Order: sequence, then C-alpha cells, then structure tokens
Amino acid sequence: MTTKRLLLLLSGTAATVAVVAGCSSGNAAAPTSIPAPSPSAASLPHDGAPKVEHPLPASVLSGDPCQDALTSDQLKQILGSAPQGKRDDNAALGRACNWDADAGVGVGYDTQTHEGLSGVYANTKPQASVWHELKPIQGFPAAAHSSEKQGAAQEFCQVSVGIRDDLSFDASLYLSQANIGVADPCELAARVADMVVTNLRQKAGG
Repeated sequence: MTTKRLLLLLSGTAATVAVVAGCSSGNAAAPTSIPAPSPSAASLPHDGAPKVEHPLPASVLSGDPCQDALTSDQLKQILGSAPQGKRDDNAALGRACNWDADAGVGVGYDTQTHEGLSGVYANTKPQASVWHELKPIQGFPAAAHSSEKQGAAQEFCQVSVGIRDDLSFDASLYLSQANIGVADPCELAARVADMVVTNLRQKAGG
C-alpha cells in the first residue's frame, strides 16, 4: 500500500470510517499479552525483545489513556469522528481505552507486568497467527501481531511499542468489512501507535 493510499484511509470523513475500521463489537484495546512473573530490571530485555535505547520517563503512562493517548483531531483522522473513549482496564496489565464509532481503535498501557516488550515476545509471539517486527516508531522498538485465526486475522491487528525496557503500550485497530483484504490492519495500527508516541513524547517534554 502506498503512503498516499494509507493517508487517505486514515483521513477523515464519515464515509471513510466504514472503509478503514469497524467491527466495533470487538475489544480493540484488549492486549493479547499474558503477564509472566516480573524479572529484575537487570534481566531486561529478554526473549529476543530489542532494547529501548532512549526510554521515556515512566510517568508518561501514569495518566488516563482516554485523555492522554489520542487527541480529538487524531481520532477524527482515524475514525472520522471523535467519540467518547470508554475505559476497559485490565487488572493484570494496566489502563486501557476503546473508541468506537463505525470504527474501532484502542490503546492499552502495560504498566503492571514490568516486562515491556519482553513480555510480548515471550508470551504473545509464540501464539501469534500474525507477527511482524516493525521499524522503530520514532526510535522506539515495535512489533505488530494478532492472535486471531483465519479470516479474522485480516480484520484486526495490535502494535506493541516499548517506551522503556520495562514498559510498553498497545495500539489496536479493527478494519471494516468493506476494507478486509484491501487495507493492512497492521500498517494502520502502526500509524495509530505513531500518534500515541507523539503524544507521550510531548507529555515527557521531548
């Protein structure tokens, strides 16, 4: 998919929503990682996860993802509108938020496992039906993945980004029925993750 085509898919009219993302009955923000026992900081990263060379302060994930993760303008680019975010926290992982219109997008902060991307590599990668190591997003290591089976893997993708060796976040996106087989959900989820990184860096003052 060309960059121009991708930007068109992410730019916002109500009609675009039905093309880019939908299937809002799913849980767009639910991380697929299964938390493992927390190792000491000295043992991170592990299981092949890349090291975060220029970490952000842990405080950037201390807020409410419904308020901090994506701006209204960014939501309009992704969904064609800026719906109210709905918290969908996971006690084992951390705070999460879903935004649903005709589209579905979600962001989850993994602040509880203290494993960062290492937990994703150790627990999610072996089960994934889709797994792609991505180019760093603004310098932060990232992987796109889905554990959905068969055709469902073409609808949904989640991108996990390490902002520290011990902290990460997930950006998830569901495609609409009209766009299944046309757009790559992992490519679009990576664009959402890039937006989140921009906001977290601004929060850190960088």
